[in-house]
Formats: sequence, structure tokens, C-alpha cells
Amino acid sequence: MTFGFAPSAASSITTADSVTRLARMLEPAEWAAAGIPLLSNPREVVSGLHSRHRPTPATAVVAVLDHEERLAASASFVPREAPVDGWEFRNALLAHLRRVIPHDLRRRTPVRTAVLLYCRDGDERWTEEDGAWMWGLRDACTLHGLRCGAYITLTRGGWQVLGEGRGGRRPSSESAPESLAETVSDPAPSPLRSGGGGVEALRRAAAR
Repeated sequence: MTFGFAPSAASSITTADSVTRLARMLEPAEWAAAGIPLLSNPREVVSGLHSRHRPTPATAVVAVLDHEERLAASASFVPREAPVDGWEFRNALLAHLRRVIPHDLRRRTPVRTAVLLYCRDGDERWTEEDGAWMWGLRDACTLHGLRCGAYITLTRGGWQVLGEGRGGRRPSSESAPESLAETVSDPAPSPLRSGGGGVEALRRAAAR
């Protein structure tokens, strides 16, 4: 007679759920390989959203830009406390997009682009939470008829466009918002020291 312990149904469900959640996130190389359109002036976009919404850590700001990169609509929210899951993030983003702007599902190709600014603790390095937000943004854009645009993190060290290697020290999660009149173009945002990496490096990684 053999004695042993069979895995419980609860543990099997927990393991399966964890695997499913991990499938609903994108790594930086996958994001770079997806052909996300580059922002022509990311600092202006970041500063404008920071001034309008004054995000604090754990705040997400989703914005829709027209074909000339002008702000068409935006909304900020704090997601409910739950395990990191791109599906949950997708649903939250989609709900706020539906409140602030009509969908473009009738168009053959999207003409407007959604970008996401997420203010969080920690440094600029990619996290699994970032990966889940990326997955959620991409899926929400598909369901709302939008182009999937940049994913931007805002931390104590400043801001960065993940997957592009572009960023700057201001605004940061701790800086006071500028007035909207002061959010003028800055043609040369400074690169951060680490984190998302350059576009070409990530594309090479994706190709491997």
C-alpha cells in the first residue's frame, strides 16, 4: 500500500490562475516588436497629463490622442486592489474609455491613439505590473477601435516611455504639476539610465 498526498483542487486552481495571469502580460521585447507608434513629443504629453490629473502612486491615466497628437479625451483612476492581471486592467481601461469618448469600431483603420500613463512606486525598471498594463492597454484599444500607443511610467526618478528608452526627470511622481500654459514642447527628452532600454535593443531581443 502506498501513502501520499494528492494535490488539492484549491492548489490546482491557484496554480492555473497564476499561469493564466502570467499569460496576460507583455514583456518589453514583445511590446517593442508590436510596432507601437512613437510619440513625437513625449514630454509634452506627459507634462500635460500630469498637470490635468495630478496622479499619485497607483493612479492610471488613459488618454486618447488625435492624428496630430492633440488630446481628445482622458480619464484617471485608481484600480481596485486585486492580483496583477491584464484582464482586470483591460476591463478598467475599457470602462473609462467608454465614458469619455465614442468608439471607432466602424472605421477600417484606427485614427486615434490611446496612451497610458501609470504613476507607481519603485524605479523605472519593468515590472510584471507594467506587463499586465501593457496587455490591458493593447486589448482595450482593440475593443474600442483605437491604435495602441505608448505606455509611460511615472516614478520618483521621473518618467519614461517603456520600450523606447526615452524619458526625463520631470515631471516625477513627487514633483508639483506645472500649469497647462507651461507644458510647452521639449524637443530632446533625456534618456533614463536604465529600465526600458532602446527600441533597437528591444527589437533585437524580440527577434532572438
